[in-house]
Parts: sequence; C-alpha cells; structure tokens
Amino acid sequence: MNATYTKLFRSPYGVPNAMQTTDEGLWIVDQISDRAALVRIEEPSDYYGVPWVHREIPTESSNTSGMTWGDGSLWLAANGDAGIWRTARPTDAGAHTGEILRVDPATGATLARYPVPGGGGTHGTEYDQFEPGYIWVEALKDGKLLRMRISDWSIQHTIELPYPRAHGLVQKEDGMWVVFTGHRLILKLAMDGRELERIEVPADQPEPHCMTAYGDAMIYCDAASGWVVKMEIE
Repeated sequence: MNATYTKLFRSPYGVPNAMQTTDEGLWIVDQISDRAALVRIEEPSDYYGVPWVHREIPTESSNTSGMTWGDGSLWLAANGDAGIWRTARPTDAGAHTGEILRVDPATGATLARYPVPGGGGTHGTEYDQFEPGYIWVEALKDGKLLRMRISDWSIQHTIELPYPRAHGLVQKEDGMWVVFTGHRLILKLAMDGRELERIEVPADQPEPHCMTAYGDAMIYCDAASGWVVKMEIE
C-alpha cells in the first residue's frame, strides 16, 4: 500500500518512544527520563518546531517503549531497566524484564504493574478498542502479540509476529497494525497472524517507532530524530 507522510512537529523530548492520542490531545513519553507530555496536534509549534506542552507528569516507567489509553488511564510499556539511559531508580523494571504500568494521567502515579508474560522486553501495547478490560502486549522474547485479560492477567489470544523488533500498535476492526522498526514495515495482521496489508516506509522518511491512530490516519514518531509524522494511507 502507498501512504502520504507529513512531518507535523518535533517532540518536546529528545528520544520519544511512546505516544497515544486521547480526547485531551497527544501524549508523548521520553525513553530517557520516562516523563510524559500532553500536546495538541492542531496547535502551532514554537520557533524550534516543538508544540506547547499542556501537561507534563513524571512516571515510574523505565526505558519506556510504547503506551496506550484505556479505562481512564495511561498504560506505559516499560522495556526493562533504564540504567543505560539514566541513574537507576528502585521503581525501574528489572534488567531485560518488561512491565506494563497503569498510570494516573493527572499525577503520573502508578496504579498497577503487570509483567510481560514469559519475560523479556516489550515495545508496544494497545488497550482493546472493542472490548474493555483487555489489553494487547508485545512479548518480544517470544515474538508474540498477546491479548491479555487485565482482571487476572491471563493470555486470551496469541498472534505470532513475523519480524523482530515489533513496535507501535494500532487496532482496527479487521486486524492489528504493527510497526517493525528494523524493517521499516507497518503490517496489518489478522487475528490468525496472516498479513492483510503492508506499508513500506521509504528511507527518506523518519523511521517509524511508536504509533497511534489519528482519525482515519495514523501518527508515528521517530526516536532517533524526534519527528512526529502523520501517515495517511492512500
């Protein structure tokens, strides 16, 4: 499939590696400091191309690589410890051990923590858009996308991921869009893992990392350059 790419603005953080649209605006999380900022996509950027930050909260996440929104909370994918980026904190996830943190969007307080099944890191999570109480989690060590029931944190469905380094997720009625950063691919996968659609992000565009829905389009950000990009499928 073809797509049109529009560079919207640069992230307020140097290494944006998690983002999610909500009714309030666009949340972006920094992989280094694990702070989260709320910006408005429609507002003009400053002289340096960075949007105004309407709210900023600290979080107890670590090496944050993915986020979602559901049931009044932010859900952050903590991709293991953050010692390679900053001074370690007692609240950091263990080395090479991912967690999903449920976070208060007003204060950044951690409301609950859930381990990645099977251990290993995670780069993406998506609150189920069609059935509350479920969340999708990438289990990178096993190369699987897992649908988790939050109440007892049990696996309800598994999709095999066809490539390594899976990242951002966007759920649609007919499948799940998954970013594969290393291959510059964004694939729509059916519930049985079949590839339904494929977008190859050109080399002259910012590299896709995290991703979120934005109306009929999608928005992704590049953790290397800081660009936030709107992608419209043709």
